[in-house]
Amino acid sequence: MSQLPAHPATAQLTALAHEKILILDGAMGTQIQQLGLSEDDFTGHGSGHVCRHHSDHPQKGNNDLLILTQPEALEEIHFNYAMAGADIAETNTFSATTIAQADYGLQAAVHDLNEQGARVVRRALDRATAIDGKPRFVAGAVGPTNRTASLSPDVNDPGYRAVTFDDLRIAYGQQVHGLIAGGADLILIETIFDTLNAKAAIFACIEAFAEHGQRLPIMISGTITDASGRTLSGQTPTAFWHSVSHARPFTVGLNCALGAAAMRPHMAELAGVADTFTCAYPNAGLPNAFGEYDEGPDDTARQVAEFAREGLVNVVGGCCGTTPDHIRAIADALAGFAPRQPRKFEAAA
Repeated sequence: MSQLPAHPATAQLTALAHEKILILDGAMGTQIQQLGLSEDDFTGHGSGHVCRHHSDHPQKGNNDLLILTQPEALEEIHFNYAMAGADIAETNTFSATTIAQADYGLQAAVHDLNEQGARVVRRALDRATAIDGKPRFVAGAVGPTNRTASLSPDVNDPGYRAVTFDDLRIAYGQQVHGLIAGGADLILIETIFDTLNAKAAIFACIEAFAEHGQRLPIMISGTITDASGRTLSGQTPTAFWHSVSHARPFTVGLNCALGAAAMRPHMAELAGVADTFTCAYPNAGLPNAFGEYDEGPDDTARQVAEFAREGLVNVVGGCCGTTPDHIRAIADALAGFAPRQPRKFEAAA
């Protein structure tokens, strides 16, 4: 893979990350919920674009499908995040694999979801750049799927696996090909609870890059699931880094599950061992009894500013519960801080 030419975004992102702390966007789910969409809206039969891929399954809650049925609404969300200060915006493709879309009977839609998902973000970012001239980048979001390769879902059969490495590799490969076709500038493998799943995604990226003849920057983001300070598959931040460092990612970091305060010690550990840029995008605190997030933009920004003050981060954004107001507050709070300087950094080539 090192023989492949680098995507043009690699040099741009690397230069920017040495100059400032880059801003990633915030939650999509929070914004989509506020639209109050019905089943007909999800399928496009009410208002929107009717999906050409048929399924007999209910689609409400399949947020990825909105790429095809409500692209204008999603473009506006991406645009709002860009204007709030985001340098990097994620595609709405967290569940756009055949494995995850099987729940909705839309495996056949996966390529379209990813290709069009990247195009929707590109349109939004180009609109923002036309206003203020700032360069912005499309991150093709690759979620963990709803299955785990390291653990058995059956307590009575610990050797059983609901998915294999090759199942994941093939599914991720289809997703990454679609994202590249749509013009993604980088690939973000995120919310990693099982590092074996992430390894399959990394391998799929390597295969896809080889086929396309160009290597895109990769961002890798794990999730610490509880107070143990470990991923669901049992790794500490240090172990997680050593398991994925062979991919020579543009960034490594953490997202989801925790608010900024709880995430800070784990980011400190990761920043102490990683020789590449680091990325953190915490939730807006922890959910309340109703599953809602109460932490306001200023509170989140104040906590994230401590990451910057301690020299822990190069890229910062928001996960569950965050809004454009959160991202704007984070961008403002971090504007005066210098980015973390890795012990060494070799740009992907």
